[in-house]
Amino acid sequence: MSASRDFWRSSGHHLLDRDASGRLLVTDEFLKAYLARPELVPPKDACAAERELHRSLLRDPRLFVPVSRIAAISDADARENWQMMISWRDHLVKHLNLEAAYLAIFRRNIRFPHVLINQLVHSILRNALDDCDDAFTLRAAEMFFRPQKLVIGEGSVIAVDEETESPLDRQPRSPLTGLLGLPATFDIDLLDDATAAGYWQRSDRFDMALDLAAGRRGLAALGDVVTRWLSHLLAVDVAIEALTELRDARLSWYVGLSSDATRIGDEIWNGGEFSDAMRAQLVGLFRLTFLEPADMIERMRGEPVYLMMAMAPDEVLRLKPQNLVTGLPIRDEEGVS
Repeated sequence: MSASRDFWRSSGHHLLDRDASGRLLVTDEFLKAYLARPELVPPKDACAAERELHRSLLRDPRLFVPVSRIAAISDADARENWQMMISWRDHLVKHLNLEAAYLAIFRRNIRFPHVLINQLVHSILRNALDDCDDAFTLRAAEMFFRPQKLVIGEGSVIAVDEETESPLDRQPRSPLTGLLGLPATFDIDLLDDATAAGYWQRSDRFDMALDLAAGRRGLAALGDVVTRWLSHLLAVDVAIEALTELRDARLSWYVGLSSDATRIGDEIWNGGEFSDAMRAQLVGLFRLTFLEPADMIERMRGEPVYLMMAMAPDEVLRLKPQNLVTGLPIRDEEGVS
């Protein structure tokens, strides 16, 4: 990919190495980047034990850190942060690659903060999408690691990054500002054919909106992201079709791409009514077909799998890509190692 088409430098992609199969290898530079996080940079009033631990890890980020060394830190919050950081570092370095580290978290139900897991998804997706030249696919992929505020109206389902803010000294230039009810200082553009070329220069700002309405390019792009995610992590090839509605579908197997989607799927599965309230929350529906039926568990071979995506009552969409790792009827669940 040319430098002009680089994207997501904030993922840490450039700090990582690759193995022969293209998986991400942890480097000292990548580990040191965590030490720049505000939770770990010792404040001016930090104790000597904390300052020395930070300095030691900057020299050798793989240094063994005994429990006693963290216990010597006087501030309780700092001790907690360092305990988590060392646990996270140890988890990453003990696996052959970052992809294997990610899979292990959910297959073994290991608990880590969402912020760390989302950053890991960010890095892995940057790797999986390295050859992607479609801005719609990249923008849809942001949804895997960044919550989206949804605004529904006038035939559109507009997804806007929940945390995006524009500098106060800039004036809005987009007509979307009024539609979304955003403050006058919020500057946002809808990703379309006219604005797509600008995505590459602003990809780390996460400030472009995406229309997820049925039949629009946003949902199709998200389906492409799911396809690439499964191919990269689990080595399975699938075809995904975005559907306009859930009609006469026999839910022989389904995966909720968000917590609310799982709840809705469970309700339908158990014979409950697909209510108007559920229909309003359901903002995406896909039919997934395995291209190689042998990849599926035997009783599901030849059957489609439905992927459901629903926003929370606060109109925020929080995707859970890990559900694709743990929820599909895959015969061999080992994936990468």
